Amino acid sequence: VVDTWRAAEDLGFGHAWTYDHLTWSGLPDHAWFAAFPTLAAAAGVTSRIGLGTFVSSPNTHHPAQLVREALSLHDLSEGRFLLGIGAGGDTDASVAWPGATIGERSARFREFTAIVGELLRSDGVGFDGTHYRFERAGSLPGPPNAEGRIGIPLLVAANGPKALALAAREGDGWITYGGKASTDAAWWELVAGAAERMDQTRASAGRSRPLRRILGLDSAPTYPFGGVDLFEDAVGRAAALGFTDVVCTWPRTSPPYAGSPDTVRRVAARLL
Repeated sequence: VVDTWRAAEDLGFGHAWTYDHLTWSGLPDHAWFAAFPTLAAAAGVTSRIGLGTFVSSPNTHHPAQLVREALSLHDLSEGRFLLGIGAGGDTDASVAWPGATIGERSARFREFTAIVGELLRSDGVGFDGTHYRFERAGSLPGPPNAEGRIGIPLLVAANGPKALALAAREGDGWITYGGKASTDAAWWELVAGAAERMDQTRASAGRSRPLRRILGLDSAPTYPFGGVDLFEDAVGRAAALGFTDVVCTWPRTSPPYAGSPDTVRRVAARLL
């Protein structure tokens, strides 16, 4: 898929992503490759576009090892890596932690996020928690934030109240897919509700620094790359709700996300 990564960059998109799963219920019988080697290869055939995980989770990574891999991609891409993290999907959880409750997974993710955030800021971090315990994990060579240059953005996926508070507190950005709905109108109501809750969470947390807001469009009942007008409408709705970025899966020849790459080219010609 070298041509696809290059096309995304050449068309002018700001960022390109890959899922970071063990498997995925949407393509249960399809070949599935690991996120970080894929992004390392993408870094070698592109030069401008941001490259990210959508999203990495405790189901697939220890937080200290995740930071090592993130730092490597940050270097390989010359500062273009975007680290999206989340609690992880149900399918991966059933493989990585069978029988874990939603509450246990949420608690583990809070520890995971705190560790990743600290390791992106400091070296020699220790942690003594319920789910992770270690002494003096290194994070060199770390992002040179102290010198005022751009480090690795930490983008936290969140929908529920505790996760939203975590994203507002720890994240450089917030990722959401809105939720699941059977109609477009109902889905956009979910997205609007999530955006409003984040506004309230930020206000109550007293956060003043900017928060990048990223909306995954793939959960919308109507696939946005099904037509140029559909995508333009989705971008307009997202912007009106305060989102700074949208992410949408590249069209496939078969479901899910069946469509034509020509639509992507026409979207770029109109909107970028």
